[in-house]
Amino acid sequence: MGRSDRPGTSHGRPPLPVAREDTPLLRSSSSSVAPPESCQPKTFANVFIAIVGAGVLGLPYTFKKTGWVMGSVMLFLVALLTYRCMMLLVYTRRKLESLDSISKITSYGDLGFVVCGAIGRLAVDIMIVLSQAGFCVSYLIFISNALVYVFRLKKNNRILGLKPKTVFLWSCFPFQLGLNSIPTLTHLAPLSIFADVVDIGAMAVVLVEDVLVYLQNRPAVKVFGGFSVIFYGLGVAVYSFEGMGMVLPLEAEARDKHKFGRVLGLCMGITSVIYAAFGVLGYFAFGEETRDIVTTNLGPGVISSIVQIGLGVNLFLTFPLMMNPVYEVVERRFCDSRYCLWLRWLVVLVVSLVALLVPNFADFLSLVGSSVCCCLGFVLPTLFHFLAFRGEMSWNHLALDAAILIFGVVLGIAGTWSSLLAIISSDESY
Repeated sequence: MGRSDRPGTSHGRPPLPVAREDTPLLRSSSSSVAPPESCQPKTFANVFIAIVGAGVLGLPYTFKKTGWVMGSVMLFLVALLTYRCMMLLVYTRRKLESLDSISKITSYGDLGFVVCGAIGRLAVDIMIVLSQAGFCVSYLIFISNALVYVFRLKKNNRILGLKPKTVFLWSCFPFQLGLNSIPTLTHLAPLSIFADVVDIGAMAVVLVEDVLVYLQNRPAVKVFGGFSVIFYGLGVAVYSFEGMGMVLPLEAEARDKHKFGRVLGLCMGITSVIYAAFGVLGYFAFGEETRDIVTTNLGPGVISSIVQIGLGVNLFLTFPLMMNPVYEVVERRFCDSRYCLWLRWLVVLVVSLVALLVPNFADFLSLVGSSVCCCLGFVLPTLFHFLAFRGEMSWNHLALDAAILIFGVVLGIAGTWSSLLAIISSDESY
């Protein structure tokens, strides 16, 4: 098996041939210093924070619509399929890198180039940019809305003539410029660990509050919500498990690559249990009164403010990690895979401007999850795996890959349509 270390473009080394759009992936004979690698705890922290995102906040509301049993089943099903497809990307890269004519494949886009040529890389690059940047847009929306909620401001309030959401979003901008200047995922690991701790703490507070509210109120809950909400529930579940575009860079920087699958599986399992508990308890606590962002159900008070700030800090620190695949794409296409500070800052500016224009948090999450995430998470991994292993796959594996591919196509079409209808009829929350 060939080496799978990530090229150190951020360290100013000459770009490898893989960086060119029209050049075959030939092995480079030049020696270079290997980039820093992550130990298992750092790998686990990076994987966990790459998977967990803003989608968890919408799970109680989703369970209200689907029923808590149906919602839980769909959540674990999507987690299993997501893990399967993440590992398909890793297996496909290892297979291709074992060939003498193939250089290091460091990203999802490189994998698409090897399998399908320039059109494959272009398709992956477009969806990587849209999905990862879309995640980060939702982070900024939540952070600015959370600050508006904490300070008890209304939509018609003004600060220096601007909406409170606009002021809070731009106040984050200079700090994000600094965080997004960090060149490598390994250097982001300490921030990832801190963000994980903050996230788990905030979610634990919400879970405890949910239990206390449920013991007092015990609202009526439903087990199954009917077939009409299946695609809605699956779409939210797909969005909730982020990180498909991060799996190859994270595996490339893992020190013990043969244990990466075990670390990823453990992380997916823990995340699934946390998600299910968060969704079920949130729905049990508030019943039919559950809102699309469950933290707003907590009402005014110290606990609610702490939770909002804690989740905001988590998403704030997650932003540069989730933008890493976007930088890989734009730096490869515009800077020959060299680290480019001004280009990163320009991308952060564009993401911030988009966040100002999005009217509704929940509808935007649904659109991103249903459109690009289904294709990026289910369709392309199974297609690439089939093309790399065709002639070697058993009928069982072939049938499984085909089923996942069809599932992704159907869910993507149905989910995107329903999300667009929701956005057209939506109104701004703040």
